[in-house]
Amino acid sequence: MTKTDLIGLHHVTAITSSSPKMFQFMTEILGLHLIKKTVNQDDVASYHLYFTDDMGTAGTDITFFDFPGLGHGTSGNNSISRIGFRVPNDAAIDYWRHRFDDNDIKHGDVITQFDAKTLFFYDFDNQRYQLISDENNAGVAGGTPYRHSPVPAEMAISGLGPMVITLSHPEQLNPILTTVMGFSVVAVEGSQTLYELHHGGHGAQVIVNFDLMSANALQGYGSVHHLAFRTSDHETLEYWINRLQKAGLHDSGFVERYYFQSEYFRAAPGVLFEIATDGPGFLVDETYEEAGRHLELPPFLEAQRASIEADLVPFNTEVQDE
Repeated sequence: MTKTDLIGLHHVTAITSSSPKMFQFMTEILGLHLIKKTVNQDDVASYHLYFTDDMGTAGTDITFFDFPGLGHGTSGNNSISRIGFRVPNDAAIDYWRHRFDDNDIKHGDVITQFDAKTLFFYDFDNQRYQLISDENNAGVAGGTPYRHSPVPAEMAISGLGPMVITLSHPEQLNPILTTVMGFSVVAVEGSQTLYELHHGGHGAQVIVNFDLMSANALQGYGSVHHLAFRTSDHETLEYWINRLQKAGLHDSGFVERYYFQSEYFRAAPGVLFEIATDGPGFLVDETYEEAGRHLELPPFLEAQRASIEADLVPFNTEVQDE
């Protein structure tokens, strides 16, 4: 890898019908750490919750918006259609199957997908997820399990895994993934093609699913908003902004998110990608002990705190490590 190469998955952002219910699901069922409770910087009437490993490591982060008044999304074509998480080994897959049964979480059977044990499951919004075993995986390292998780560390989710993108015309995305972003095709199984960044393994993979028959997905709660990939710092982000603009992609240009810096671009119909820096990170403005317990705002929104808080329905996140 060179300094400017994309490193792997950074975060995935989805939409939920309920921030309080999602807090409970992500922390009590999946055992993740709510490391930041803030608002969508482009729509401050919506919460933006960040769930990660113990320290908020890039590549372990799933985030949620809860746009007021938005309807239920539908799965289908031209969308980021399933969110992947990594677990340490095959034994962890079996642990999670039993955990989902014990907690009445909808799930499928254990299958083998691209030589890895895989378990599909769903949340209360019918958001689609998969757990992937790292038994035979190498590449980008996972994170550190949340120290207050109800899940044993040896079974815990260690980060993001392969994300599934469903497309009616995958040939539109292929040159962007390969020629522009640096992915390689590593395997094909039926209608699915596995792409990987620089031998990075599960933490650097997407699966493109070819589906000519299904209707287009409808974005709403229970769907994915965008998928982000890692770059190291501001300098390498500028490289990617220039590269994407030279490729003629519809992009946002530089965006300051305070906890990281980024650029968004439309990679295919219904597929929004982001490239985001690894730092400065989620503990830049609060301590580990306080992280996720209170509404935190970046400095450029702090003057609006009173009006922002007045538009949000408060909920308690101070019980996460008790």
